[in-house]
Amino acid sequence: MHAPSDQECIVYIIDDDAHVRAGLSNLMRSVGLKPQAFASAAEFLRREPQAARCCVIVDVRLPGLSGLDFQAELAKQKRSLPLIFLTGYGDIPMTVRAMKAGAVEFLTKPFREQDLLDAVRIALERDREQREEEDRLADLRGRFESLTAREREIVALVADGQLNKQVAAAIGVSEVTVKLHRHNAMKKLGAKTLADLVRISDAFRVPP
Repeated sequence: MHAPSDQECIVYIIDDDAHVRAGLSNLMRSVGLKPQAFASAAEFLRREPQAARCCVIVDVRLPGLSGLDFQAELAKQKRSLPLIFLTGYGDIPMTVRAMKAGAVEFLTKPFREQDLLDAVRIALERDREQREEEDRLADLRGRFESLTAREREIVALVADGQLNKQVAAAIGVSEVTVKLHRHNAMKKLGAKTLADLVRISDAFRVPP
């Protein structure tokens, strides 16, 4: 898979202070990153999603949708974006809530530029890993959907710990037929071992 360069990575900045937006944008450009700034979380949510690797720097205290509310809204929409929170009024409960919900970092203003840049690098790496995992699962889902109904049935029973002869008795076919379907299913799924088959079955929560 082609790994995007820094120039292809977007750092979204959400802050209602125009001077902060400008300063953070300049900082990101100074290290070869591409910033896109927004005055509110609602403005960001209205934008069309882009495919580039990215992360979000967001102020906790925003007019309208707050930073923490924005985090909750992303979760509700099942949008996984690495968030870095900035605040001038941070407190422990707020930090704990943000971090438990998956935030990369929670920086209190004034912060060191290097601390923010370090957090951005971590966030972009997290986004890369997340995208690779999503690609892997999408490929696996396509492979799984190529299985016949009988192959899926046998995969589920085998992954549940049943032996070939037990599977054969359960579905009323010969053990040779079970072995054939099992072999074909493993080939389609790219599963080299029984452990691979069990992991794939678990990933899609295949009921026996």
